[in-house]
Amino acid sequence: MKDILPGPGNFGVELLKISGQQAKACDPKNIKNRTLPVTRPGRLTLEGKSINLLVNHFLVRFNPRLTIFHYSVDIKQVISHGKRPVKKYRNKADLRLIKDKLFLDDPARFPPNRTAYDGEKNLYSVVLLPTGQFRVELSDNEDLLTRTYVVSIKLINDLKLSKLEDYLSGKVAHVPRDILQGMDVVMKENPSRYRIAVDRHFYPSSFKAEDDLKHGIAAYRGFQSSLRPTSQGLALCLDCSVLAFRKPLAVIEFLKEHIPEFDGAHLDFNLRRKVTNALKGLAVRVTHRVTKQLFTIAGLTAKSTSDLWFDFVDPKGRDPIVKVSLVQYFREKYGKNIAYQGIPCLILGRNNRTNHVPMEFCILTEGQRYRKELLDEVAQEKFEEKCLAWPPERRKTISEMMQAHDGPSGDATQNFGLRIDKDMSSVEGRVIGPPVLKLGAPDGSLDIVRVENEKCQWNLAENSVVEGKQIDRWALIEFSSSVSLKLKAKDFIKNLRNRSRSLGICMEEPLVCHFTSMREFSSVSRLEELLRSVIQEARRKSWNTLQIMICVMAEKHHGYKYLKWVSETRIGVVTQCCLSIHANRGDNQFLGNLCLKINAKLGGSNVELTQGLPHFEEDDHVMFIGADVNHPVSKKSTTPSIAAVVSTVNWPAVNKYAARVCPQDHRTEKILEFGSMCRDLINNYFQLNKVKPNKIVVFRDGVSEGQFDMVLNEEVSDLKNAICDDSYQPTITLIVAQKRHQTRLFLENAGDGSPTGNVPPGTVVDTKIVHPFEFDFYLCSHYGRIGTSKAVHYIVLWDENSFMSDQLQKLIYNLCFTFARSTRPVSLVPPVYYADLVAYRGRIFQEVAKEFQSRSVPSSMRSSSSTSNFTTFDRSFYNLHPDLQNIMFFI
Repeated sequence: MKDILPGPGNFGVELLKISGQQAKACDPKNIKNRTLPVTRPGRLTLEGKSINLLVNHFLVRFNPRLTIFHYSVDIKQVISHGKRPVKKYRNKADLRLIKDKLFLDDPARFPPNRTAYDGEKNLYSVVLLPTGQFRVELSDNEDLLTRTYVVSIKLINDLKLSKLEDYLSGKVAHVPRDILQGMDVVMKENPSRYRIAVDRHFYPSSFKAEDDLKHGIAAYRGFQSSLRPTSQGLALCLDCSVLAFRKPLAVIEFLKEHIPEFDGAHLDFNLRRKVTNALKGLAVRVTHRVTKQLFTIAGLTAKSTSDLWFDFVDPKGRDPIVKVSLVQYFREKYGKNIAYQGIPCLILGRNNRTNHVPMEFCILTEGQRYRKELLDEVAQEKFEEKCLAWPPERRKTISEMMQAHDGPSGDATQNFGLRIDKDMSSVEGRVIGPPVLKLGAPDGSLDIVRVENEKCQWNLAENSVVEGKQIDRWALIEFSSSVSLKLKAKDFIKNLRNRSRSLGICMEEPLVCHFTSMREFSSVSRLEELLRSVIQEARRKSWNTLQIMICVMAEKHHGYKYLKWVSETRIGVVTQCCLSIHANRGDNQFLGNLCLKINAKLGGSNVELTQGLPHFEEDDHVMFIGADVNHPVSKKSTTPSIAAVVSTVNWPAVNKYAARVCPQDHRTEKILEFGSMCRDLINNYFQLNKVKPNKIVVFRDGVSEGQFDMVLNEEVSDLKNAICDDSYQPTITLIVAQKRHQTRLFLENAGDGSPTGNVPPGTVVDTKIVHPFEFDFYLCSHYGRIGTSKAVHYIVLWDENSFMSDQLQKLIYNLCFTFARSTRPVSLVPPVYYADLVAYRGRIFQEVAKEFQSRSVPSSMRSSSSTSNFTTFDRSFYNLHPDLQNIMFFI
């Protein structure tokens, strides 16, 4: 059966025509037809004042009668039987070099400006190209030797742009992803030729003088772009980015900048170590001979250049082997006199061969990234300023990049019949008003608070929390490292109790005050023994278990993860950490934030909404679920991804959450145990409220457009199969929250927003730049204090609760005011925010598991995947203590 656009509810049943007809709430059977995302509903009202915005979407006009031809490209070297090793072309730059040579040799049949290449296996052309196998000869200009390659070109598909026009007009439901991918390659062809490609970003080969970070490092301003189908047509979304690179200097000059004490005369032991660390692994090109080759620095020679000798072998075999000094060889062979003879040469490696080359004949290649963590304090601050550009500056930079000769608009783009508007899209947004909040009053009653419109911030100076917990069983543990960082315990306890009292939280004197050192963080077993001894000491003074342990640390320490794992999985007592430098200051704001975290962790309520959430009735029982997957940085398959699911446990306040965390297969985005984790949370809701939720709203984080089908047709199906039966069929809405997108909203008139130039909190856009017919919108819910605010893109994939657009927008915005540890609305809907925090906590647990694994498994067995999987994938290692499963330990 042909898929057509779905109505608001048709999961697992025969696909309906676009009528808005409601489907059965829960029928996980019969899912042969792939369910498509719901279409955009109407609005009840146009709530909020209008605001004129500019968006970094640039309209792309194309010829729907045009066909783009998609070819596969395979490049292999013809292996010779000589002694010279095979040259492996694997990276994009190398493959593009070979492709370009083929096109330059025969431009009549392979017109360069009428094709676009992704640097790997995909080639797109606006004209038919010859297919088959073609020989390409490429020279290094080194000893006049050439290599021969066979380039195989095969036609894969004809991409008719009329299909894209049909999709944009709503005539077909399935996105023509192959066409969009091909056009995206076309849009990137021009910057690929002139700029440095890093991941999906493009950076210039030079930097501006004001972007010099000193020490041989500079900030380069680049951009990232993507094509998006929108209500106004196909649009190019382009945003700027900043990355730190090493300057493409001569190695000697780079070292003089990077290491101030380097003068090129001599290297002592410490200086040699610094030079090695600065250069090892970097790519260079050489200047003493003509070659296109790039070399990797493997290290430094043990001896100085003046002391280097080697056996010279006559290539013709006529003369005997003789000892030659490197200085003499360079003078006679290349006519080069070596100036820096007192320092080592570079050991350059390539094709399993090593060469000793004086530093002065080597130049760093462009585009070599420098980790921002390695920048000094001054450079790091300057770099952050450039990354967090204010809206006017960001808007100007984006416009300049659109106009640049090496930007997206080039000959190749125009030859494919694409025309890009150089002006940002203008769009009318709306600013939703903030909700009325409920806080505690000084007399113990509840106070109605209306937040001011500019920052939407509320002040706890004259108010308290809604429900402050009684804290009469707590312990203070001080981890000091020196006298200067030692905690002033009496003052801290007094200040903390006074601040908590002012917030309506009654905090007694601690049962235990234990003073120790940071050395306890060096071992999991030592830390567990310490925490258990503190709990035992407290039990001798009170029959009940401790409610919380406040841990004051002298400094940040990697043993923090031990503390969290022990307390949250082994012992079952929540901890609250802080640094002694902040605790000793006794700052009112710091102490207030600390109290908000403590109260939330113990089950208190900090702030609530006065009115009920839009669309729902008071006698409903609605559960909000947040889900996220945290992927490891490591590419090793032995490192698991971490799935986290959180859910509300109270209605109608919806500000208390329970959490579940689980390891799963490496870099798997689908939450494999989504259904069972949600079932567990629903059963927990029933135990607390004596009723199951009749409506469920799921917020899913971390998925791209290409994964929507998986979420909609697999995760939702898993959820329904796990929780639905004949007696329980809740209505379900699933919304994706995307943070990693490039769309930026700018004020058309600076006076319409905040003093920072950002759009005001509550700004929502649901026209022109959104999907042509699916249910999505952009919402900026927070006050932008630093840089340019970034709205969250919310996409509704499934909706059995029949939301209208403005109802859902208002609901999400109101929820952003309920984040437990903030006194202003947050940028991301709290269920997703909390799921992120829980997933990160799971990653901490995994790091502890990894250390357990490395200590318990003999070194001879560590390469075995089965042994390395044992601990990190063992679910019991991640199981929360029963006493913590249903409280917000992760705040």
